[in-house]
Amino acid sequence: MNFVKTFRTLLENASPSGFEAHGAKAIADLAAPYCDKVKIDALGNVICRKKGSGKRIMVAAHMDVIGFMVSRFEKDGFLQVTNIGGHRASRLSGKKVRFLNGASGVLFERSDAELKTKTGDKAAMTDLFLDIGATSEEEARKMVRVGDVAVFDYEAKEIGDGLLMSPYCDNLASCAAMLCAMSQVKKTENDLYFVFTVQEEQGLKGSKTSAHAIEPDLGIAIDLTHAGDCPGAADGEVKLGGGPAIKIKDASLICTPEAVEHLRKSAEENGISYQDEVLLRGGTDTASILVSRDGVPSGCVSIPGRYIHSTAETISIKDGEQAAALLARACEREL
Repeated sequence: MNFVKTFRTLLENASPSGFEAHGAKAIADLAAPYCDKVKIDALGNVICRKKGSGKRIMVAAHMDVIGFMVSRFEKDGFLQVTNIGGHRASRLSGKKVRFLNGASGVLFERSDAELKTKTGDKAAMTDLFLDIGATSEEEARKMVRVGDVAVFDYEAKEIGDGLLMSPYCDNLASCAAMLCAMSQVKKTENDLYFVFTVQEEQGLKGSKTSAHAIEPDLGIAIDLTHAGDCPGAADGEVKLGGGPAIKIKDASLICTPEAVEHLRKSAEENGISYQDEVLLRGGTDTASILVSRDGVPSGCVSIPGRYIHSTAETISIKDGEQAAALLARACEREL
């Protein structure tokens, strides 16, 4: 399975938190040849099992992306939208979006909002409006309705020396890596569950319920992490092209030392370059897997990324491919 090709397929089907059904079908279709059973549970998680008689390993990548939801109609056919997940409003003016129903539009700042003077968290979604090309409220209501959702409307581009720039590398790059890992897993006694989770961007919902149901002996999440290799970054030593990172700590948890060691050994025994990660902010599905039921030893593989939660998230293609290899070897390795 090709990492970039798989990512592009997933990007075409990007779905925001709570509305993952369209993307879930695409993932289920891609996963089916590489597992014994594919199930979509009540919450919408795609659970792919490769049956084994040994210990249960759960690998999780969230398939939801950040997006927008129509909250009200304004005069002359313009819309007000609210965020789904972690947007910074000060960065959104001029950004193109597409609705899951096919409508398209552009976000722009209100003339009286002085958005350009509002930096960081001072700007709000109410400082923006969405133009979908309607000339009246009546026309706009025929195109979309309150509660309809949209995502960024940008393509993936390969840039520089082996980099991939796109919206939604967080976390579709991890989903692509996990699908590649499924295709690479060789014979193992481990009982493997590859879970594409829902609503991570809204509070780690899907990993919580799926871990409860699976009761794994080891949990491994895969997600993006902030790279510290660009101007102004203060996110540690992780860099693009240095290989996947093995998380030790982030703002939500300290990974189980035994899980960290399992991932390190899986890399070292197979000649896979990796980086150690201590992240000062953010968290992943790892945190909810860790505290499922009476506790699950848990770790995380991270793909280094720049400009996360923007239309130009950037990763190294090689890091994504190596993350897939690391996951495959970690799944094969005896606990």
